[in-house]
Amino acid sequence: MTDKRIILVTGASKGIGRATAIELSKQGAHIIAMARSTEALEKLDDEIRQSTGESATLITLDLKDGSSIDRIAAPLMERFGRIDGLVANAGILGTLGPLETVNPRSFEDTININLTANWRLIRALDPLLRNSEAGRAVFLTSGVTVRPRAFWGPYQASKAGLEALVQAWAFETEQSALNVNLFDPGATRTDMRFSAVPGEDQSLLPTPEEVASKLAFYVSKECDLHNQRVSYREL
Repeated sequence: MTDKRIILVTGASKGIGRATAIELSKQGAHIIAMARSTEALEKLDDEIRQSTGESATLITLDLKDGSSIDRIAAPLMERFGRIDGLVANAGILGTLGPLETVNPRSFEDTININLTANWRLIRALDPLLRNSEAGRAVFLTSGVTVRPRAFWGPYQASKAGLEALVQAWAFETEQSALNVNLFDPGATRTDMRFSAVPGEDQSLLPTPEEVASKLAFYVSKECDLHNQRVSYREL
């Protein structure tokens, strides 16, 4: 069992997830990087090795595959005995447009990846996080939950559901050493943001690395916040 903090990052192959995995590795954590693309994960591992001399643990997994999420806990428990942090970053934008035009498959995928998969992660990883002396979990949310708008229905619903789910878990873990929070990065210079607002001047937005420099704190031992919704713009 390593003495390093062991942090699992979902959606670690690009954007905020990738930047956060690299930031945490530079801070001395052992990274368990999860994403759909093996090739992208291997590139991330190469970068972590080059900057820290340490390798990451890579998990190729599609969050739509619920049974695969259910199976990740046993090998992680056998290898590490615990997880010290979870950065639940992975998500999809889904279809933007009038609700009556959204394809049912697209709607279901958005809910499954942004909401249901996070419930499965909680279910699988709760025992591992509780085995840590300072377990931390942070889930990325969105400003659309507090400022609803037209044409973002499936994404907006999935993130509102995520916030309710995470708050319930936070109440359930109040008497433990595990701290659970939500983090709203706001508009960030990512491919997802470009897909949502293609005409936007992305040079005016913070980079994933800038967001990651703040996000990393919420899986640190020093973070004593619990059941909070933190906004990057307000830090």
